[in-house]
Formats: sequence, structure tokens, C-alpha cells
Amino acid sequence: MTDRPASPADKRPHVAMLLIAYNQRDTVGQAIESALAQDYSPLTVVVSDDHSSDDSFDAMQRAVANYRGPHRVVLNRNPRNLGIGAHLSHATSLCPEAELLFVAAGDDTSLPQRCSRVVDAWLASGKRADLVAVPLTDMDASGDVHAVITPSDLGRYRSLRDWVADPPHVIGAGQAWTRRLLERFGPLPEGVVAEDLVMVFRAIGSGGALSLAEPLVRYRRGGISRRVRTLHARDVIARLLKNNRHALVELPLLLRDAATMGQLDAVDAVLNERLDRERFIRDVFAAATFPQKLAVVLRAKTVALAVRLRMALYAMAPWLLAPWFALKRLR
Repeated sequence: MTDRPASPADKRPHVAMLLIAYNQRDTVGQAIESALAQDYSPLTVVVSDDHSSDDSFDAMQRAVANYRGPHRVVLNRNPRNLGIGAHLSHATSLCPEAELLFVAAGDDTSLPQRCSRVVDAWLASGKRADLVAVPLTDMDASGDVHAVITPSDLGRYRSLRDWVADPPHVIGAGQAWTRRLLERFGPLPEGVVAEDLVMVFRAIGSGGALSLAEPLVRYRRGGISRRVRTLHARDVIARLLKNNRHALVELPLLLRDAATMGQLDAVDAVLNERLDRERFIRDVFAAATFPQKLAVVLRAKTVALAVRLRMALYAMAPWLLAPWFALKRLR
């Protein structure tokens, strides 16, 4: 008995869609439906909940319960909240056979041809590219679609020097990554929320990245990643400290990745300048007394004076900003 000749389908790479959700019970069902409707095979759909406090996981269970289609489905709920970066890394571990990993959020939807179009482009590059990005269609909270959102053309970035000269605009919901990108640099740790920026950085410094012209994702405006308006000084402080916690994880990660690539000299000065700023923000808010805060401000000579004065104001005398925020609330 002879082996059956390989068909074209047998040669298609196995890919996975990593559909992650957190407190998105009202939209996750539609997101899962769009993932299961993909016209590409072989495909694993990882449906993963990041320990939501609402009924998201129940909605996810219902959405996959009666699926009998061609795709393999993996359902997961994290025992604790990991955050975006670590959640995606964990989801990747649930589909070890996949070469290409598509990012999908619980409040967005993917067009049926998303995986097939991206795989075609990736194969056309000889599997050289480590990341493929697509435009997105803006979708409001009601599901109505609007203008196309077009991230930067990643194909023009050849090295980290290009990245420093003109940092790209990226949106993770429209990205697909190679598994080898995570294998080379390691999983995204807890605390990473700008996973799209980190993975584009890694790709540009490795096999390169591609951008397609066809919008293949409907991106829900006003979703979990929306920017919250700051109407009080305490809102600004809360956002500053939240961003600071993430930056203190992401910036050292980028520096380590650049060193792994042998391109640290291209980004060392820029990233360390940002890291000095974030360490200053951490320290000035962590200082317990007024004299200690003042000492932090005076010591941080590598941080721009304007930044030091602004942070000092929020950390030492936020009440002085009350009239400004009162006017902002009135507007």
C-alpha cells in the first residue's frame, strides 16, 4: 500500500486564532462566531477568558457548545487575570501546532477571509515575514461600521533604526505573528499591555513585517481599550500610574529584545531616556513626604525639566489643578 500523495491542503500551514476576552459578555459571542466562520483550514480557534468578573465565560461556552465545523476549538479560562500580553502568550501554548498566530479580541469581529488572505501573503513572502498587519473597519458600540483605520505600512521598516526614526502606528487587533517570534524572544510577561508595539518591534528587528491593503477586521470603537476622559486630577494620576507600571515592564523588555537582535545601539539612547522618565514618575509618587518628593525631582537630571515640574505638581500639590479641571468638566 502506497502513501496518499500530499494535496495542496496538506501543505497549508496550521494557524491559530487567539480570541481573548475580558468582561465582554455582550460582544464575545459575535467575535467567536466570526472566528468559527473562517474559510481557512487547518485552523485552531483558541477561545480564552482572562478570569472575567462578568458572565463572559458562560457566553463563550454557549458560543462553542454546538459547533461541529472543521476547525479545532480550545476553550480556556485563566484561574487568575493575566493581562493582555501574558494572556496571549498562554493562549499560544494551547495550540503548539500553529505556525502563525492571529490576534482577536472579544469585542471585535474578523471577516471570513481574514486567515486565508493573510496566510496567502505570508506564503508569498516565503514565510520570511514575522508579522502581518491588516487595516480595520471602525465599528461603533452598536455594530455600525464607519471609516477604515489604516496602521502604518510596516513593509518599509527594515531595521530598528527605521523604527526609531518614525515609530509606526499599530493596532494589535489586526495583527498575526509567527510562533518563532515568541520562541526567539520569549513569551510576553505579565504587565505588557502594548503587545502590538512589542511584537512589531520584534518583527522589524527580525524577519520583517508586512501590511496588507484589505480591511479584514471590524474594530469596535469604545471597547475595552478605549481612552477614558480625565475630568479630575485623580483621574490623570490614576492613568499616569497605570501606564507607568506597564512601561516599567515594556521598556526593559524592548531593550533586552534589541540586544538579542544585535541592534541595541539603534535604540539604546531613546529607550533609556524613556525608562529614566518612567522611573522618575514611579519614584516621585512613591516618595512618602514632601522633602523626599522634592529630592527625587532635583535628582532626576536626565529627565526634561518640564516633565519634572508637571509630575511634581501632580505628586505634591494636585489641589492646585482643581480650577482647571472644574472648567474642563463644565465644557
